[in-house]
Amino acid sequence: MMQRHLQGSGMTSQRTRDRLIARLIEKGITDERVLEVMRVTPRHIFVDEALASRAYEDTALPIGYNQTISQPYIVARMTELLLENVETLNKVLEIGTGCGYQTAILAQLVGDVYSVERILPLQRKAKIHTELLKLKNIRYSYSDGSWGWEEYAPFDGILVAAAPNSVPEALLQQLAIGGVMIIPVSDQFGYQTLQRITRLESGFHVEDFDPVIFVPFLTGKE
Repeated sequence: MMQRHLQGSGMTSQRTRDRLIARLIEKGITDERVLEVMRVTPRHIFVDEALASRAYEDTALPIGYNQTISQPYIVARMTELLLENVETLNKVLEIGTGCGYQTAILAQLVGDVYSVERILPLQRKAKIHTELLKLKNIRYSYSDGSWGWEEYAPFDGILVAAAPNSVPEALLQQLAIGGVMIIPVSDQFGYQTLQRITRLESGFHVEDFDPVIFVPFLTGKE
């Protein structure tokens, strides 16, 4: 029964997932590793049953608590930018576990994922979802994302799923030399840009990519 649920049927079937992958390729996603993981990962288990038929649309969907599961293109794009020119990443910090979908994608592509979430009920759901997929390389922290996770720093990669007005200093300091952070950053007018920040011996190199729309980066815990 559970295997059938993971495989899906109708609007959650493999054929529907394959159509999503074709759309991601049309939009410019080229990393075969990312495309294959997204092809086999059942996005429908990460949303409420009422929204399962829309799980393979290329759109963000509500997951409660004023949060969303990110648009598949954005998940693919951020993951591709994180992995670009890298054979493997051993330790990746994720800020904003949400429902666990991006977490699950990362866990199949990197050594270990350290995921921080400030909304406890969402974190509990994420754990259930990723356990269904038998992903064993994820650690979870219920904490303020702006603090990062100093205990396990430095990280080879950091992926942030909410948009601050400026990059939290703790996250910059927890990035390993040569490490890469993917983060949406909001300007003074509220426009958000996806950035890739690489830590060098001499400082930080910042690259701007796509305009994006993410929930605001909030501090504290709920």
